[in-house]
Amino acid sequence: MKGAWDEMIGADGRARAHCREYSDWLLAQGMDRLEAKSAEADALFHRFGITFAVYGQAEGTERLIPFDVVPRVLPQEEWLLLEAGLKQRVGALNAFIADVYDAQDILRAGVIPAEQVLCNSQYRPEVQGVAVPQRIYAHIAGVDVIRAADGRFLVLEDNLRVPSGVSYMLENRRMMMRLFPELFVRCQVAPVEHYPEVLLANLCSVAPRGVDHPTVVLMTPGAYNSAYFEHAFLAQQMGIELVEGQDMFVRDDILYMRTTRGPQRVDVIYRRVDDDFLDPLTFRADSTLGCPGLMAAYRAGNVTIANAVGTGIADDKSIYPYVPEMIRFYLGQEPLIDNVPTRVLRRPDDLAYTLAHLEELVVKEVHGAGGYGMLIGPMASKDEIAAFRARIIADPARYIAQPTLALSTCPTLVNAGLAPRHIDLRPFVLSGKDTTIVPGGLTRVALREGSLVVNSSQGGGTKDTWVLEQGAPERLDA
Repeated sequence: MKGAWDEMIGADGRARAHCREYSDWLLAQGMDRLEAKSAEADALFHRFGITFAVYGQAEGTERLIPFDVVPRVLPQEEWLLLEAGLKQRVGALNAFIADVYDAQDILRAGVIPAEQVLCNSQYRPEVQGVAVPQRIYAHIAGVDVIRAADGRFLVLEDNLRVPSGVSYMLENRRMMMRLFPELFVRCQVAPVEHYPEVLLANLCSVAPRGVDHPTVVLMTPGAYNSAYFEHAFLAQQMGIELVEGQDMFVRDDILYMRTTRGPQRVDVIYRRVDDDFLDPLTFRADSTLGCPGLMAAYRAGNVTIANAVGTGIADDKSIYPYVPEMIRFYLGQEPLIDNVPTRVLRRPDDLAYTLAHLEELVVKEVHGAGGYGMLIGPMASKDEIAAFRARIIADPARYIAQPTLALSTCPTLVNAGLAPRHIDLRPFVLSGKDTTIVPGGLTRVALREGSLVVNSSQGGGTKDTWVLEQGAPERLDA
């Protein structure tokens, strides 16, 4: 897309200062070597079983997420700005969730329309008034960040329910270190491999009061879930048990897991199961994924669930436009990172503008995810626009609209060689006793030329993300 910010090449056609050493090295590599390394990466990912499931695909459910061997490189000063903005944002989101399940000050102040929260399908009245340790709800947040044409970072989306993708961040780094060890000898790339250790410490820090040595488990829906590889990977890396709902039971409002040595009390659940399926006695009675009585143990304060039940209210796309106001309301600060300008179609003026400019806008379902349920106006046919128009008119409250932004690009290895492709970034923010962000995150790349959809379910791939530490790297020899 014309006008897109190139992460590696400046407007003068030269590599940006922080990328210069890597760019020189990259241009000195023959295409044969890069293609061989890419093929090696694919073979290793297959061998290690690093896949994700795609539902409804005729060719089979398990697929590799395409991995690109050209990293996205960020200078430390940009990362520090991004880190500060993300910590600010997630702090305000945690304050918002705690508030709407308690005093509801922000609703009484009229900052957010009360019906937009209390009538939202992601609001869980079942946890109204339930105290959670340290008033932390979003223990793990994956915030999707883009860079606009003017170089500014903008937040595209907040993922607070069961954010995924961190295992690919870790495996991408392992792969790059295996394929190109010489780069890590000479480039000062901030490490990410300690993420599982930081995550476990974060989870332990929010254990119920009085528990000094908590037992932490990772709760998965099972092997058929699209992110099961990540569940198993993170449990193994943290050294904790991977459990399903049927592996646990509740007695006297205390949660236990079954082990070969008898029942063992569970203090913290890192859950990768949606709210509706956690406990058939509280939510969906037909759920076979949950643990009956889990919510009773939760309400009694005997187990921490991370992320907390009801956290989804803050990552609903209809709530997203209000996050800057949350920052002002709870923190008394101006946002360090802006939202993408967003129109809420339940508002008549926003609806009228959107219907008049559909061919220019991106329209999203407020509960949509994975690149589904959206219209990218400039890339849609007249029939697609007409069909989407009818859906919007039928239920405007289901949609928001945003300008079609020229997401930044990064050189990417494709069939024709190195070419720019659009990217975003999902850093992972851990909240507990402290707020921590491992430098980098998951860079997702839209592999199809001109595409703005980076989601793996829509054909996107991933890259390693390098945050350069302070100090100039050594010159890379070709």
